[in-house]
Amino acid sequence: MTATLLDGRATAQQIQEEIKVKVAAFTDATGNQPVLAAVLVGEDPASAVYVRNKERACKKVGIESQLHRLSADISTEKLIDLVTSLNNDPRVSGILVQLPLPKQIDSQKVLDLIDPAKDVDAFHPTNVGLLSQGRPRFLPCTPHGVLQVLHRYEISISGKLTAIIGRSDIVGKPLAMLMGAKSSHLGADSCNSTVTLCHSRTPNLAEITRQADIVVAAIGVPKFVTAEMVKEGAVVVDVGINRTEDGLCGDVDFEPLRHVASHITPVPGGVGPLTVTMLLENTLMAARLQAETKVATG
Repeated sequence: MTATLLDGRATAQQIQEEIKVKVAAFTDATGNQPVLAAVLVGEDPASAVYVRNKERACKKVGIESQLHRLSADISTEKLIDLVTSLNNDPRVSGILVQLPLPKQIDSQKVLDLIDPAKDVDAFHPTNVGLLSQGRPRFLPCTPHGVLQVLHRYEISISGKLTAIIGRSDIVGKPLAMLMGAKSSHLGADSCNSTVTLCHSRTPNLAEITRQADIVVAAIGVPKFVTAEMVKEGAVVVDVGINRTEDGLCGDVDFEPLRHVASHITPVPGGVGPLTVTMLLENTLMAARLQAETKVATG
């Protein structure tokens, strides 16, 4: 058996073409172009690359991109001043503060300050709460990207056993909520999975993953998931991206696993491009919500 590659780049391109059409229609109807404001603190190379990718993607679909670069020694108070000004700027549709932030910054305080209606990363407690109740304003970008690639390759998760390895607030926990939800905007095949959320303290982890129809690796450890941990024919989604001496790799041992799994995402070129793409979707949604609010309040 050789697994079918779940091509995140091709899927992202397809979705971006759809977003481009919707952005053009919105801009024509309202006279306003969606605007994404990104805040980059310091010179972290990975963060800089990620922000550049977001700028390019915005340009492709017709979203205006703003980049606010700040020195690594900035104080929490100065960063808060910038976020406050972006909250109050009526032209800005979405705000993204690139993580990680330097150690002297109170990251939670900064993220909590972002207007929930402009929180296109969906990190704000208000947006997390709405997601937990099944009525999200925005879907978290990476989890939404995982659902999209499964949906576009017609892989149903309904009634399937899913093991998610990693319990982060960015990926593991919100993805568990989405996959286990009663309904999905993508249809009945993109929800109603029975999810086990695993982590570093999970006993007998391999026994759990070997029972799963879908295994999602988001633990941040290079090649953590081996072929022995996955049953034949399972779907494997690798969210990890790790820089090693041998180059980039994911959280799964790709080469052995591609001969066990039925479908598998590569690294790079898997979930990463979809994370950026779903950020564009959220920025358009934020612009729409702000336009609706403006109309409603006169």
